[in-house]
Amino acid sequence: MSTPAWDRGHPMVDDWLTGLAESPWALPLLAALVFGDAFLVVLPGETAVTAFGALAVATGHPFIVAVILVAALAAFAGDTCCYLIGRTVGLERWRWMQQPKIRAAFDWARARLHRRAGAVVFTARFIPFARLAVNLVAGASHVPAARYLGVTGTAALGWAAYQALIGAAAAVLLPGGPIVAVLVSIVVALAIGFVVDAALARRGVVPTAPADTPPADPLG
Repeated sequence: MSTPAWDRGHPMVDDWLTGLAESPWALPLLAALVFGDAFLVVLPGETAVTAFGALAVATGHPFIVAVILVAALAAFAGDTCCYLIGRTVGLERWRWMQQPKIRAAFDWARARLHRRAGAVVFTARFIPFARLAVNLVAGASHVPAARYLGVTGTAALGWAAYQALIGAAAAVLLPGGPIVAVLVSIVVALAIGFVVDAALARRGVVPTAPADTPPADPLG
């Protein structure tokens, strides 16, 4: 019986992906994408972690633990920078901050930080624009740094492990070489993200809080 075309992979692409995985620039590239994703949600931070998780299993490089740790540190660094921007610049400085949808997102984040800060920080790590709003508002509201960043660090580690293990699972379960593992893992991660976003939207996790919601209190 002949092997299906999808199971054979594509030698040139597989070789390129293997070379990327073995490159000394692999983890710095991952870190840059994840860090940048904290500010520019159009960057593929999540999909990069998932793809490298798949490569870690499909090619043996880089080590899956290294993928998780580098992604977690980069995510934590990006979230911390957003928090510091909110604390030093506030939420009024730049024109994009005045757009109605942005203001609504800030109001939403402020209300939830006031009520259940720990839960919203952890949840927002998995929702690109929500985490940007939460981090900026937390800084602007002067949420105590030590406790806030402690939760942020835990959330970053959980997020990195989750994204990388999706890719690793795809590489274990599906034959076809690196290209199949990477493509399928990215599709699965995006599909899960879409389902989560839709579920949260149906439950009312949307920017609805009034603008005069009190500033966030210490985490708890």
